[in-house]
Order: sequence, then C-alpha cells, then structure tokens
Amino acid sequence: MEQRTAATAAGLDPATLHDVLRVAAAPDFDRWRDQVHRTGGCSDPVHLTGWSLAKDRTSGETLRRYSTDTEPGGRLRVACGNRRASRCPSCAHTYSGDTYHLIRAGLAGDEAKDIPATVRDHPRVFATLTAPSFGPVHNRPDRGACRCGTLHPENDPVLGTALDPESYDYAGAVLFNNHAGQLWQRFTNRLRRELAARAGLTQRELKDALRVSYGKVAEFQKRGAIHFHAVIRLDGPDGPGTTPPSWATVRLLDDAVRAAAVHAYTTIAVPAAGDQPRRRFQWGRQLDIRPVKAFGDGSDITEQAVAAYVAKYATKAAETTGSLDRRIGNREVLDLLDVADHPRRLIEACLDLAPLYPDRKLTAWAHMLGFRGHFSTKSRRYSTTLGALRQVRADYRAAQEGHTDPDTVLVLASWQYAGHGHTPGEAALAATISRGIQLNRQTAREALRDQLAPEGAAA
Repeated sequence: MEQRTAATAAGLDPATLHDVLRVAAAPDFDRWRDQVHRTGGCSDPVHLTGWSLAKDRTSGETLRRYSTDTEPGGRLRVACGNRRASRCPSCAHTYSGDTYHLIRAGLAGDEAKDIPATVRDHPRVFATLTAPSFGPVHNRPDRGACRCGTLHPENDPVLGTALDPESYDYAGAVLFNNHAGQLWQRFTNRLRRELAARAGLTQRELKDALRVSYGKVAEFQKRGAIHFHAVIRLDGPDGPGTTPPSWATVRLLDDAVRAAAVHAYTTIAVPAAGDQPRRRFQWGRQLDIRPVKAFGDGSDITEQAVAAYVAKYATKAAETTGSLDRRIGNREVLDLLDVADHPRRLIEACLDLAPLYPDRKLTAWAHMLGFRGHFSTKSRRYSTTLGALRQVRADYRAAQEGHTDPDTVLVLASWQYAGHGHTPGEAALAATISRGIQLNRQTAREALRDQLAPEGAAA
C-alpha cells in the first residue's frame, strides 16, 4: 500500500518505482548517473562493450587503459544521436544547436569555420516553397471563417484535415511528398539557369562568375504535405570567401527564385499506374521570399531568427501531423495506436500505392507520409558541416579528459554493440537528469541575457 501511494505521488506505476529504487540503491549508481549525464540524459542510449589502450608511439609505454568491465552492467552508454525531438529530446537539442550554428555561420560568418564575416554583404534570401493543393482543408484564414463556417482556435486538432475526406487526393499528397526531393533538385538546377539568363551569361560562364549556396530544412504542414524553407545565398566563384559580381543583387536573386519555382522544367511527371492517373507535380502557388537582414530593422527575418527557425524544424518530422515517428510494420498498428483519421488515410495511401510504384519504397516511408529525403541539407560550400561540428565537440571533450596529442600516442581499441535503451526505472531517472540539464541551460541563458541587457532595461 505504501509503495503504491509513493508511486502515485511520483507519477510512476509501482513496478517503475521499484526499479527506480533498485537502480538508485545499486553500488555503482553514481557512475551510472555520470554516464547518463554525459549523454545529456539521452532517452535511448547505445550500449557498448570493449576496451581501449593508449601507448606512447616512441617508447611503447602504456599511458592509459580503459575497459567497460568496470562500468555499471559492464557497459558504456553513449548518446543515440537521434534528431527527432519525439524520440530523444536530449539528442534533438544537440542536433538543433548544431543546425543553428551551421545555418547562422552561412549568414553571419564564422572564422573558426572558415566562413568570413563578409558573407553578410552577399545577396541572401529566405525562401519557402510549398506543396500544391490536394483538396480543401480546415484552416484559419486571415479574414473570415473557415470554409466549414467555423472560426477555428489556433490549437484546434481539426486544422489541416480534409473538409471532404472522400474527395481529398490522399494519393497525390503522398506521391508529391515522395518526389519532393527531386523537385528541389530541379528547382536548384533551374535557378542557376535563371540567374545566367538575367546576367546574359551561359551556364558555363556563370560558374566562373558566381556560385549559388543554400541551406534548407523540410517541414510538414498540418495537412501532411511537405514544404521547404531555404536560405539561398550568392557567392563569388570560389564560395563564401569571394565576392559575387556587382550585378548579383537581392532583387535579381528574388526574381530568379520566383521564375525557377514556376518554370515548366521544375516539375516532376509521375506515370499512371493501376487506378492512378498520370500526374505532374510542381510547387504550390504560395511562394514566400524575403531578404535576410544582418541586424534588426523592424523585420523578423534576421540572421538569428532565420537560423533559429531552421533549427527548430530540423528536429521535427511527420509526427507533428499525427503520424508515427517510426516505421510501420502493418496496418493493425494504426488501430493499436489510435492514429487520427487524416494521417491514417495518408499512411494507408502509401501502403496502397506501394505495389503500383515499387521503386518509390512507399511502404518503408509510410510513417513519413511518403517523404524519403533528408530533412536538413545544404550545398557543399554554404557553411561548415554537422560532422565538423561534432568533431569540435569530441575534441573538446578529449581535451577535458587530458588525452594527449594523437601524433605521439597510439590508440588501440575494440568495441561491440551491446544493445540500447533503459529499464523503466532508468528511463525515469534519465528523464529527471535531462530536465535538470535543460533547467541549467535555461538559467544560464537568462543570466546571460540579463548581463547583456542595457542598464535599466528591466525596469
């Protein structure tokens, strides 16, 4: 009875509370907590077993020896690295931060990342390319009520769902999502041609005068259709360190983006199959293009705002529409997890279309409503890479632990995968650690903001 009461007070079921007490009472709890804290409170850590040995390259002397035999459960826990906030908030926070720095470096420059501050003077726009319509949906228009006659509140779950599910083109919606990556590639190819045409150059001549760089992120609209947000920048021929020609202006870039988005080349033809007609996809009529400002001028399209916006959506996927955040084994799962009608119909459309378009892998990507591309991508010379940012973080941690110069030290290691995740009690404790880390971050941000605020601003 006492255990049940304590579990209820803690918001845990008795079995989970019992496991929490087991973990907390273990003699190696402090070391387990240290491991989980180093992962940032990862909700699904990867377990490794193995050893490493560091030797002096010249003398052969053993400098450092490590084995997981002395770790809790004989395992080392490392962060899963999942970018989805719905799967692991801790790792998603790290991914979001890396994306923010990657995008902002391409806007404001970062000498440490070999991006000069002069990129602020290059023509830059923030463009949003949307999906076409597949049928009317419940929405919140700027003026008046929805077509259904209702003034929907902002958090109404009906927003984005079909007004008439029987006539909505669910098949078209998932096929568009499935081909969106190719449509983006066609757009970027056409953009270069439009720029060349406006400059009176051939495409070969354009390469000698100008380079188009971009960083983009995909976002699911509430209706389940994918659209892209992209920072597009014009550089000199050798990338961000070179100045673009004087004729390369924001206005010219804006005009070229608009022309490329609607050009006949920027379409994808999908052949007829079974009961499905031939389709031709292109971007939707809603096209938003805004110049990126270096500093605030009353506009919300500043470098910081754009980087934060892109980073926010880099950790979200189709689960924001009510879909699932992992692959679907069979249709029965939709009943077991009580998936809402609109995302369910989109998922079922993927499963129904899979035999008709076997090369599109619609079954594997049904949980993503057909989308199979990368959520966050960039051109080669836009900025640094996520890999480089991770390496900086790894080098920093190595320096903290006193690891010596790799040129003078030989490291031998052997690692094996040994599972992943937490027991119920470990998961509850890891969530507490993660919340503590988040609170510390928030407190540090607020303290820094107060420190940088002008004197008397708080009053």
